[in-house]
Amino acid sequence: MKTFLVCAGASLVASLVLAEDPGAWPRWRGPEDNGSVPSGGFPVKWTEANILWQAALPGKGCSTPILLENRIYLTAPIDGQDGVLALDANGKPLWQRTLGAESKGKHRNGSGSNPSPATDGRSIFVNFKSGNLAALDPDGTIRWQINLVERYGPDTLYWDHGTSPVLTRQDVVVARMHHGESWLAAFDKQTGELHWKVPRNYETPKEGDNSYTTPIVFDHKGREAILVWGGQHLTAHDAADGSLLWSCGNFNPAGSVFWPAVASPVIAGDVAVVCCGRADRGQPRLHGVRLGGTGDVTQSHRLWDRDDTGSFVPTPAVSKGWAYVLSDRGAIDCVDPATGESLWSDALPKDSSNYYASPLVADGRLYAVREDGKVFVVGVQDGFQLLAENQLEDRIIASPVPMGDRLLFRGETSLHCVGPQ
Repeated sequence: MKTFLVCAGASLVASLVLAEDPGAWPRWRGPEDNGSVPSGGFPVKWTEANILWQAALPGKGCSTPILLENRIYLTAPIDGQDGVLALDANGKPLWQRTLGAESKGKHRNGSGSNPSPATDGRSIFVNFKSGNLAALDPDGTIRWQINLVERYGPDTLYWDHGTSPVLTRQDVVVARMHHGESWLAAFDKQTGELHWKVPRNYETPKEGDNSYTTPIVFDHKGREAILVWGGQHLTAHDAADGSLLWSCGNFNPAGSVFWPAVASPVIAGDVAVVCCGRADRGQPRLHGVRLGGTGDVTQSHRLWDRDDTGSFVPTPAVSKGWAYVLSDRGAIDCVDPATGESLWSDALPKDSSNYYASPLVADGRLYAVREDGKVFVVGVQDGFQLLAENQLEDRIIASPVPMGDRLLFRGETSLHCVGPQ
């Protein structure tokens, strides 16, 4: 089996957080931005006795929680306001703060609280569909707050804003990619002051300029860079000033319409695995792009592409050098990021419900959550092996989060904690 240095593309900020708190899950896809942990001892098949606690939430939100120093932070509407909540590891509420009027979701599986929080170990950063962007101290004190819609105009996304903020050493970085003026901007983590804002505009077929993806901070030749997927281009930007380092296009040569970017890219070693197309409509596309280069790397750095597998909404996970692609309808491919070839392909039981949550891989098992609250556990280390089907009584769009030997599942109505009896 091929082995990759998976941590090579990880955020430089992650090492600072993990040094102080090895159990942290500091942002949406975890400390390495790949939706996996090496181990955890999580339950496989569970009963009611394994559901250790459930905490009622004040409103419908679809963001994934984060963890810092045994505290859970998440966003949700509170009495019509954008809200931030903190709970302890037993689900006990610690505090909640409101930041201004919420902008309600348009999609049945969306909300005004789609973006997940992010932390550098010192502050909690949140962003909402309304445009509210804020930094809070771990005790709930609001350090600063601005509104990106008031400052830069409304987004024109067809559905609900879902791009989570990402952190560099100095800044909190936000991307807006829609039909209109698209941009990438960095704000000082301490003060909220704008450090830089650069345009990011591409002409695409209808709706191809809409993006709901989250960037990744990675190492580019020894310096911080930001990987961005949207507008049917994969781009890398210098974290110091936002300048474009390289760009890869030609993801939609046939000019297909209604191909927004929803699934975020994932980095495996020196390869970005990029989902494109509409897997939910029988138009899947999956690409492998080698990181690095200068200028237009469309011809030089695309390693492979496939039109028989991919994902529209769930972002792939990477574990032990393999990329695990979960499609919206439950197909799973274990892909070699270097070649694009599948080690194996299989599928979960068919159902009318879709998969919106991104998978978690741990202990050689993949946890896939369907929107109706069904949680499948699949052995993936030696091929596909369906180990268990579990049911949570909630609608779930957010991705699962590991917390010690427990798992957190954020539903529309409650936060659920599952662990050993």
